Amino acid sequence: MTTTALPGLPAAAAAVRLIASDLDGTLLHHHQEVTPRTSAAIGAAFGAGLTVVAATGRQFPQLPEPVLASGIRYVVASNGAIGVDLADNTILFEVLLAPEVAAAIVAHLTAELEGVRFSAVRESGARHAAEPGYLDLVNPVERNLWTELIRPESLAEVVSQPTLKLTVRHPSLSADDLLAVLDSSGLTGFHATTSGAPFLEIQGAGVTKASGVARLCTLLGFEATDVMAAGDARNDVELIAWAGFGVAMGNAVPEAIAAADWTTAHNEDDGLALAIEQVLAAIADDQR
Repeated sequence: MTTTALPGLPAAAAAVRLIASDLDGTLLHHHQEVTPRTSAAIGAAFGAGLTVVAATGRQFPQLPEPVLASGIRYVVASNGAIGVDLADNTILFEVLLAPEVAAAIVAHLTAELEGVRFSAVRESGARHAAEPGYLDLVNPVERNLWTELIRPESLAEVVSQPTLKLTVRHPSLSADDLLAVLDSSGLTGFHATTSGAPFLEIQGAGVTKASGVARLCTLLGFEATDVMAAGDARNDVELIAWAGFGVAMGNAVPEAIAAADWTTAHNEDDGLALAIEQVLAAIADDQR
């Protein structure tokens, strides 16, 4: 195993017992693959007795096959709103956005932005209820990944039930633009974020990847000080800040880098593998 030393690895790295990793832009290569080096690092972590968890904005039925094949058993999905044991697809917890809160968000953004469209995650991530026109804003790559999960419904139906995640798209505005409009609304009862995807993502109040991984850790018997968390996007910031050892990818947004204890290489240069290798080396040194 290569353990190229980088300066500044904090002492907290030697205390890691659980690794929580974002997927897109972190664990996954841009081809939606787990590189051989990353796969080997995850395997070495398992061999050293560590637990490795996926923490993603995706829904767990949408996990790429390379992630499922990696040996990862637990996933915190929908930006912390749901935890799943992949061994038998047991739902460990769900925290939903209330319909009345979703309806208030929809009313505000619809009044402010012509052309805005909404979708809500149903059935623990197995289905998306999307209003008419939403699919017109979905790009070809996304269509190949998950449009078979989308069911057209009226806007009233979209906001009629509790949801894991409300997503918002616009023909010309970015997710960050949409977040700014929503932040200016004064509305409460939700947590909104972005992930680098072309849509705004809205969960229940206080729901973040940090809250989701914390819930999972409580179930598994870990503390925040036991956790290394790695990510690259705005929806990873709370998790990186919460973990005992927070790692930002070299390709991370400035907010994630500012929250991190350590910055690794770009995900295209096996930055996650490098971070895991460094942690395993720190643990081995501490045990000598």
